[in-house]
Amino acid sequence: MNDSKQIAALEGLAEAAKARVHRSRSPQLASIRVSPGAYLAAASVLTFVAALLLRSERDLWALVSLAVAWLLIPVLALADRIAFDGEFLTRHGPMPFVLQLISGRSQQLNISDFEKVDTNAVRTLRRGGRVRYRYRTQVLGRNTIFAFASGGRSYREMVRQLFPVIHEDKIDLRTRELRDYLCEPRALTIEVQNMHLASSEVLDNANPDLKMVRTRRAAAERDGVAASALELDRAAQFRLLGNRLRIAGRLREAREAFRRALNVIPRDAWLIYDFARLLRSQASALGDARLLSRARAALRLSAVRGKTDAKLLSLIGESLLECGEPARAQQIFQRVIDLAPRNFRARVGLADVALRNGKLAHVIHQYRDAAQVAGEKALLRYTRREADYYARLNDDDDYLAAELRRINWLQVSVRVRQLAARVTNASILVALVGPSIDSRIAGVGWSLASSSLFAWITSLFLTRYLSDRRPPRQTQ
Repeated sequence: MNDSKQIAALEGLAEAAKARVHRSRSPQLASIRVSPGAYLAAASVLTFVAALLLRSERDLWALVSLAVAWLLIPVLALADRIAFDGEFLTRHGPMPFVLQLISGRSQQLNISDFEKVDTNAVRTLRRGGRVRYRYRTQVLGRNTIFAFASGGRSYREMVRQLFPVIHEDKIDLRTRELRDYLCEPRALTIEVQNMHLASSEVLDNANPDLKMVRTRRAAAERDGVAASALELDRAAQFRLLGNRLRIAGRLREAREAFRRALNVIPRDAWLIYDFARLLRSQASALGDARLLSRARAALRLSAVRGKTDAKLLSLIGESLLECGEPARAQQIFQRVIDLAPRNFRARVGLADVALRNGKLAHVIHQYRDAAQVAGEKALLRYTRREADYYARLNDDDDYLAAELRRINWLQVSVRVRQLAARVTNASILVALVGPSIDSRIAGVGWSLASSSLFAWITSLFLTRYLSDRRPPRQTQ
């Protein structure tokens, strides 16, 4: 009997080992290059060091520094990739391998261990009605961070493969929009042509204000005559097209698509919400406070139209927080909880509102309530950790003072890094131009550039160190 049990146990171990090997050899669904910011910074520093070595007449070491900066580091940057195989997100390459040898931890994260996925958008170019967005996504879980940025087909493929399998409560608004509306540029252009939107020349000369006109269809709806099924289907297509155009940065064309959809179904709560998101994007791109005010008004109208839709109201509350209306967002989140007491996003939203108001006790309470309704273990772990952290801040005055000092030093370090970067660039320019005027000016430029570069490197490492929360002291 004991022998049979041992044989069964060994067979189970063998099957587990085979499954692990099969999982490690599973094909990659998507792969993307890691954001090259750190590699570019290292290449820039080594190039500056090479210039100093040339100035000191150490030509061989300068050549070695340049070779490492512009031959070795680009190869390392290209080989450093994040891959997704349907279950695990893994970072592989020469540098991750070295870091794994040093730390003893592999940079791998299961989908179930994702705690939070955030996406930030940075405007890199604005031309007419088009804005070029660069998206940067961060995946956090189990003290591991994966970061990758847009810039080609690999990012879109990663979005298509990874984002749909992440739990809804783990993603922010922009990640959700990328999951639902990001598409290939060529396919989007074909769709615009098929929907017969106005040309770019017409839209450039059109009035930028989108006002609800009392069309014949809107009047008919108020008289109780519903739109036909064909018109409703076309309005849904325009809504989808408008969202895709907004994500692609083609804001004027997106405005035209929403205008056509709103003329058919002007009272649809989800359509008004999407239109509010467009106004928010336009306000951010143009720096127009009036458009931001209109975005807030559209969000409030969407909340009125969809007053019984808990999912929509939760998204509206998060959007109001982005627009700088925490008081109204709190009301919306509270309404969501009244409709759906187990809504996780509303609980976290209330914790965010309480944190902005400086009410630590409310933050703790909301995170603990969110932990009770968390749908996955990773969300439970995340909310409990946040609740414990703010509870320590609330109960331990010494820990609160230490954290405030850390945050203040972190802000100072960020400002020093920004100033040092500007001074370094200006000093290098002076050092390059100086010899044509006076050699002493060049010497001052190189000295100032060296000092500011050292300050930049020091503040960079200090920022990395201060970014992590300090563990509390153990009381004896």
